[in-house]
Amino acid sequence: MRIGTTDIDREVLVVAEIGNNHEGDFASARELVRRAAQTGAQAVKFQTYRTRDFVRAVDRARYERLQRYELTPAQFEELAALARSCGLAFLSTPLDLASARFLAPIVDAFKIASGDNDFYPLIDVACESGRPIIVSSGASDLHRLVKTTAHIRGEWQKRGIRGELAVLHCVSSYPAPAAEANLASIPFLAAALGCPVGYSDHTIGIDAAVAAVAAGARVVEKHFTLDKTRTTFRDHQLSADPDDMTRLVQAIRDTERLLGRPGKAVQPCERDLAPQIRRSIVAAADLPIGHRLTTGDLTWMRPADGLPPGSEAQLVGHSLKQAIKFGEPILAASVE
Repeated sequence: MRIGTTDIDREVLVVAEIGNNHEGDFASARELVRRAAQTGAQAVKFQTYRTRDFVRAVDRARYERLQRYELTPAQFEELAALARSCGLAFLSTPLDLASARFLAPIVDAFKIASGDNDFYPLIDVACESGRPIIVSSGASDLHRLVKTTAHIRGEWQKRGIRGELAVLHCVSSYPAPAAEANLASIPFLAAALGCPVGYSDHTIGIDAAVAAVAAGARVVEKHFTLDKTRTTFRDHQLSADPDDMTRLVQAIRDTERLLGRPGKAVQPCERDLAPQIRRSIVAAADLPIGHRLTTGDLTWMRPADGLPPGSEAQLVGHSLKQAIKFGEPILAASVE
């Protein structure tokens, strides 16, 4: 699966989740993009919405806060262009249908929020675009995720689209307790859903996000802020600041190097060591010429410069053509 220029089958995609941490300040939004690029992250993600189509006005405090944080379509177009000029993929989470339609031409992938992974009218707009879709799985069980991923695949099939899908393991708590991060869900979901699985991190710190890579996550999304104490807006406290994000990216790259690729082969660094650490069949005592070998005449010692263990049948019952001293290899050429 490719998102922007990153093939997530080959490299973990690190997404700096800006979300609403700009708090409606466009200059801050631009600075967040630039600083994200400097950390080594490969993508930024925002939330795109029209408040009046997303939250009911009866929830007055939330409604007014979201209105303050709302950016215009023109500003998102500028942010997308800025992200690409910085070498970043541009992602956003649409929170209403009009925003999803607006985003279709400018995002490298759609992100579907945990709370909307059963909001099929919105998902259908994302499907129509043919863009890759990343679905967050917070507050969902396997049954819901199977239904959602099947719906997405069905919509693509109806439209003749060969779409690309990933699911992010997520715990929808702000912050999420480390004891409930449940990273073992990552390989479980990958096997159950048949698609790449990543991790959307809401814990404090970077440890869970790094451990998620070891568990198999192919996308890691971490909230990103310039200042964790900027305001009382909850997302700042659980976000990574630029120093945290830089450390996170480096730790993920280090983890990838440690993980390597699936399979088991002799590594280049150990090839020359194999003869030193393996054994050969040798004489268990001084043995004269003509001696008929028994199992008791054999023992096994390092280095591996003779017949390997498992070759005893080539020797037992045969007579020696030469005398062999204790500890010397007994070769196939040593017997009649």
